[in-house]
Order: sequence, then structure tokens, then C-alpha cells
Amino acid sequence: MSPIVSAPTRTVRIGSRKSQLALVQTYWVQEQLQKHYPDCTFEVHTMSTQGDKILDVALAKIGDKGLFTKELEVGMLQNETDLAVHSLKDLPTNLPEGLILGCVSERENPADALVVHEKHKDKQLETLPAGAVIGTSSLRRLAQLRHHYPHLEFKDIRGNLNTRLAKLDEGGYDAIILAVAGLHRLGMSDRIHQVIPAEISLHAVGQGALGIECRAGDTEILNLLKVLEHTPTAQRCYAERALLRTLEGGCQVPIGVNTTIEGDQLTLTGMVASLDGKQLVKDTITGPAENAEQLGIELAHKLREQGAQEILAEIFAQIQREQKH
Repeated sequence: MSPIVSAPTRTVRIGSRKSQLALVQTYWVQEQLQKHYPDCTFEVHTMSTQGDKILDVALAKIGDKGLFTKELEVGMLQNETDLAVHSLKDLPTNLPEGLILGCVSERENPADALVVHEKHKDKQLETLPAGAVIGTSSLRRLAQLRHHYPHLEFKDIRGNLNTRLAKLDEGGYDAIILAVAGLHRLGMSDRIHQVIPAEISLHAVGQGALGIECRAGDTEILNLLKVLEHTPTAQRCYAERALLRTLEGGCQVPIGVNTTIEGDQLTLTGMVASLDGKQLVKDTITGPAENAEQLGIELAHKLREQGAQEILAEIFAQIQREQKH
């Protein structure tokens, strides 16, 4: 049974990025809230974020952790909107004062997907020829794939999902790596050539889940969002976010995770890799799901003891050097 909450009398304004995927996700949230609160009005307000506007520079070189969220957050702080719908993987682990993560919705498959050019439709990731060019804008995917497949070439790719697919189909790349969840949500599951197993590519923190952010003191909105909360997903994502926060990694560092819940036990696997893929530290922790954040913190310390901090320090130094040029 969903909790019964009295609907607010005011119009609820939902902030969203303008990208096709962002809007699909936001309209889903609007539809769910409208269904639960038929007497309430929910409006979608769209805006472009810095990450949407800068498309000719690799994400890691821009250097702002709130690339896809900042403008949406300003909208809430200035009382122009009441909540914002994010792909949780884009939401920094430290939020601006006055804002909180109000709700985490049920997760789609968080895995990465291989999407290939037509000429490689008989190939899998492990059978692509030496020198095949793989497109990805994620340092996490890049580091892990370099670790497992050093014979492949990697090239940065930016733009929304349709833009990336067009660049692939035009022959600029032999294959590209995208999130399974995004392809599902846009009705493009047929483009998934191979779901990459976790042993090869651990997914991004929060990947596949939606995070709904709102003002910290807005109890009316916080109560409203309870109908969308999916506790097992939230516990998994809180563990992942605590790991990332403790390692002080933004979304553009090679940190990968995988989480499962069985009964009341949560298992979290975490990975940190160097950009060239030559160093990779990985470990796993299991404990009560209700202690999700503590598990993330403990695993971060375990990874640090195994050299993760040195790997990350070198990556940050490298990114800073690139940003100066």
C-alpha cells in the first residue's frame, strides 16, 4: 500500500534538463505523481545545464562535479521549481546547502551496454579486432576496458544518446558504450548488442536510478515523494554514494560499483582504476542493508589501504594538468 498523503494545494513545479532522456524520466515522475495525487497540478519546467551546452570538450576536462545539475539546483534554491529529476549518477554526492536527495526511484538495469557498428554485428567485446575504435566519454568505462582489452583503441564521444548513435552509424566508431537503462527508457533496447558483465565493467554510482532532489525543509514535497521511493534501490545507491563521497571522487573518476541485496544483507563491490587501465584495485563488503552508508564508507577505507588513494591522486593531478592546457 502506498502511503496516503494529503496533496498540496499549490502547483508543484518539476525541474528537468531538456535532453530527450531527461524528459522521458521527468514525464514518468510527473505521471506517477499525478496518478497518486489527481487533484494536484504538476508542471514540468525545462532548462539547459552547463553539461548540455559544452559538447566539444571531454567531461573530465571541464572539471565541475555539478555539470548536469547546477542550474536545476539554482532553480529550487530561488523558489522557481519545487523538485528536480536527475539521473542519480549525475548528482554529486555533496549537495548544496538547503537541498537534499528526497527520493530514489526503482532502478533499471544499471549495467553498461556495447552498441556496435553494423559491420561488427557478429562480434562481442572480447572478439572485436585489435585497433577497433570504441567511443566513450566515461573515464570509468575507459579505465576498465583498457585493463581488460589493451588491444582496443578508445576515443571520446559526447552528445545525447541519438547524437552518439548517429556518430556510430556514420562510421566514426566501431562500437560505443552506453548505459542499458538509458537505451531501455528511450525504447531503444534493440540497439543493445551485448550487456557487459560486471566482471568486465562495474557500473557508475547510482546508474539506472532516478534521484529526485528538493529543498530540505519542504515537508510537503518530501511527503509527496514517498510514493516513488524504492527502499532496496535507495539502500544500494546510498552505499554506492557513500563509497564515492569517502573516496572524494566526482562523477568523472574511474570508480565503479556493483550492489545486490539478498534478504536483509547488502553486498557492495567497488573498484578504482588508473586511466591507462594498468592499475586496478577491487574489493567487496557485505553487511546489513540498513547500514548501507556505513558499508560504503568501510569499503572505501579498504580500497584506500590497497592503493586506491594513490591512483586517484595521480588522476586528479593529470586532469588538472589537462585543464590548464
